[in-house]
Amino acid sequence: MNVQQKKSSSWKWFLGIFIGIVLIVIVFFAAALFYFAGSLKHTEKTFYYEVSGSGSGKVAIVELDYTIIDPESLVRQFKKYREDKSIKAIVLRINSPGGGVAASQEMYEEVKRTRDAGKPVVVSFGSIAASGGFYVACGGSYIVANPGSITGSIGVIAQFITIKELADKIGIKETTVKTGKFKDSGDPFRELNKDDLEYFQSVVNDSYEQFLEVVSKERKIPMEQLKEIADGRVFTGKQALELKLVDTLGTYQDAIMIAARLGKIEGEPAIVKEKVKRGILDLLLESISQNSLESIKNQLETEYINKPILQYKFEK
Repeated sequence: MNVQQKKSSSWKWFLGIFIGIVLIVIVFFAAALFYFAGSLKHTEKTFYYEVSGSGSGKVAIVELDYTIIDPESLVRQFKKYREDKSIKAIVLRINSPGGGVAASQEMYEEVKRTRDAGKPVVVSFGSIAASGGFYVACGGSYIVANPGSITGSIGVIAQFITIKELADKIGIKETTVKTGKFKDSGDPFRELNKDDLEYFQSVVNDSYEQFLEVVSKERKIPMEQLKEIADGRVFTGKQALELKLVDTLGTYQDAIMIAARLGKIEGEPAIVKEKVKRGILDLLLESISQNSLESIKNQLETEYINKPILQYKFEK
């Protein structure tokens, strides 16, 4: 080996060590970030008011712009605004296809509790306020929809995936030990039988009746009349007005002004929104996680794995 070859070999050796050290540092830094990200999930978030405008009274905005899975955020905000005497009215802005039955019911009850406590709640429909989204809206004092808003979809849906044929083809077998014939109903490794279908239909029917009772009572629509349109179909805001599912047509800004009037606020109201206080580490982790596998995993869990069996949801 000549001098030139020795120099080349030494340089490659040094470069390999350098790259190795850099990779170790990157892996260590990434591991530390994900460790802190996991820790932050279990720490309480700090919230604060963001106030815009300088009107004589405050109108709070609560946004329901997601598939309904967890009622915690909406319930917490309504409780806080209900107890705050400086907040004269609330606008609930809905842009949701609905979601879980129980979560929709909890949200409705909290909205209704606020309305019954004497604080006006004006509901504003965005692009869609269907099924569970409409259920929640029924707890408000007044419902405002755009002419083209999609709403309605009054009904219940339960969906089950069966992979028995696929499992048989690739040699996957499942053994189930159970205490009753319905304990494994909905198991993806077997077909639903007649008894399963009757069992789930009875549960779906009961949830549907609960939906009908709320809409009939809140919108003052006779039950028989309501059943004629409560077959899962959706309506535009204009159609919904004719069917008495909403109170008026208007924009988000119209809803704010109606809320101000019901809250006895003179002139333009000050608008209050809840914001999350974020530190530098939060922002860094947020920017990283937006393109990470973790965010994809969370999305899959929300839409497919942790999806409620019973849903007040409009399926596109």
